[in-house]
Amino acid sequence: MPRKGMGSLLFSSKKSASSLLESPSRPSFSDTVLQRTLEIAEPIIKKWDADTSDFASVTSLFYENRKEAIEFIKWVNNVQKSMHKYVSEHSSYSDNKLVRGQKLMEIAMKRLEKEFYQILSTNRAHLDPESFSSRSSLTSRASTLSSISDYEDDDELRRVGEAVEQVEDVSMNAVTDLKLIADCMISSGYGKECISIYRPLRKSIIDEAIYKLGVDKTISNQIPKMEWNVLEIRINNWLNAMKVVMETLFKGERNLCDQVFASSEAIREACFSDISKEGALLLFGFPELVAKNRKKSPAKIFRSLDMYTAIATHWKGIESIFTADSSSAVKSQALISLAKLGESVRTELTEFESSIQKDKSKALTAGIHNLTVDVMIYLSALADYSNVLKDILDYTIPHKASETTSYFNISTFNDTPAPAISRRFMWIIHVLLCKIGAKAKHFKDASLCNIFLANNLQNVVVKVLTSNLKYIVGDEWIVNHEAKVEEFAKNYERSGWEHVIQYLSTNSTATMTSPEDVKELFRKFSTLFDQAYRKQSTFVVADNILREEIQRSIAGKIGAVYRELYNTHRVTIETEKSSGNSHVVKHTPDDVDSLLSDLFYGSGEFLNLPSGSNSRRPRLWLN
Repeated sequence: MPRKGMGSLLFSSKKSASSLLESPSRPSFSDTVLQRTLEIAEPIIKKWDADTSDFASVTSLFYENRKEAIEFIKWVNNVQKSMHKYVSEHSSYSDNKLVRGQKLMEIAMKRLEKEFYQILSTNRAHLDPESFSSRSSLTSRASTLSSISDYEDDDELRRVGEAVEQVEDVSMNAVTDLKLIADCMISSGYGKECISIYRPLRKSIIDEAIYKLGVDKTISNQIPKMEWNVLEIRINNWLNAMKVVMETLFKGERNLCDQVFASSEAIREACFSDISKEGALLLFGFPELVAKNRKKSPAKIFRSLDMYTAIATHWKGIESIFTADSSSAVKSQALISLAKLGESVRTELTEFESSIQKDKSKALTAGIHNLTVDVMIYLSALADYSNVLKDILDYTIPHKASETTSYFNISTFNDTPAPAISRRFMWIIHVLLCKIGAKAKHFKDASLCNIFLANNLQNVVVKVLTSNLKYIVGDEWIVNHEAKVEEFAKNYERSGWEHVIQYLSTNSTATMTSPEDVKELFRKFSTLFDQAYRKQSTFVVADNILREEIQRSIAGKIGAVYRELYNTHRVTIETEKSSGNSHVVKHTPDDVDSLLSDLFYGSGEFLNLPSGSNSRRPRLWLN
């Protein structure tokens, strides 16, 4: 240990006027105090001189006798104060008493350095910030057990309580001892020596913990070129690490540093910054490197949002922990990562929108197109991140937003101000619907086209209603698109069944007297109904509610009217049957109702039910 200069140890002082007038033959009060202090302190301090005592070289002062350790600190402080007082009243620094005092201070500081290191190293487990969470867990466990009935396991309660007290006592005693030593060394001008012991030991704990949590500097250098599936594992490690590091590691280390160096704000800020800076920059720099990775994956935007959320959620903690100017680089890195992640999210969203517009897959059935399913799953998942997306998205609807297909002519965009996130999500759905509308044009049959449009738009609306998308797009959007689904359903009904409905309507009030007219009436109906049903039975309506609404509407216009017509001519029908003409009517009203209720399950079959049968077509979709 370098010998401290007398001036740096005892500080600069001014010679008092009274000391100049004082007679050399009469010792001053400070002379007497210093002499007496040295006489008392010398045996106490020299007892623990490891260079002259085998006992002192193998024994810890604070572990041997804490009471004696506190006494040791007391007399070291007394020597320091007495020397300071003496120097303030005398001009000579070469006085024997000062030399004697300086030697004692060097012995004491060397001893305290050893004690400081020993307490830090031997109490590593109890002073490890990560262990504080286990201590909280023990405390919580003890609190829980204390509320249990007296009839429960008292032995377990006692054991947990004893464990809590033991951990807390060891930790608090260690912190108290470290603070005593730090205060003494700092006030004696040995602050740098104290920090040089504290800093590497505590820094190793931070660095080791971050490494064990999966954030590695070596790996970080490989991130920009890493395959996405490998990188995603690292991201998950980082997300777990972020929670532990911010809520336990940095917070615990900050608290420990504040307690040990409570006597000097400058020292505790500089010390904590030196301990945590490298690990913090590594931790907060990771997302920036991920954002630079150009590997594409559908999951990338969600991992970027997860990391953005992690930093944003802990931002108050970052500001409260890294408060000093020396830690400004840490906060700057966190902000840079937020900015890069936000930029990555915006880029991914733009590329996703572009992929919708470039989709060339064909609509092979009247069901829900895979593009609709994929896009809405993606958007509903994104909607769960609406809180952070509000900060990230800044979007103006393109001029081409006014362009709509002939099918989806919905007033989605207007001049009413809306948050950027709402405009962006509505625009992406708009792009999807325009693409679906373009695919619908390939259907040559109008009924098939309309059922396709109804299916896909209903899927969009349902996904919105069953996710956080409903809060993003708003009620007006939902009402408008629900009305459009209804319009497509009505268009389907007209294009697919209008000729049947019109035939029934025309003949429901017609007067027919001859059996031949009645037979022709029902034969013609059966032909029209069978032709329509054969085509419509191949269609699928995936949504239960929409399916039931269309079925109910068609049944009301066909089934109910047909039953009334059947009842009107029941006498003629029964007469014909009794005379042996059983095929006068192909379908009974019950047959028609049964067939209509089986529509839109897409079996692709048409079953000729025998007259009078109430059996239902087997629902193969349930098997």
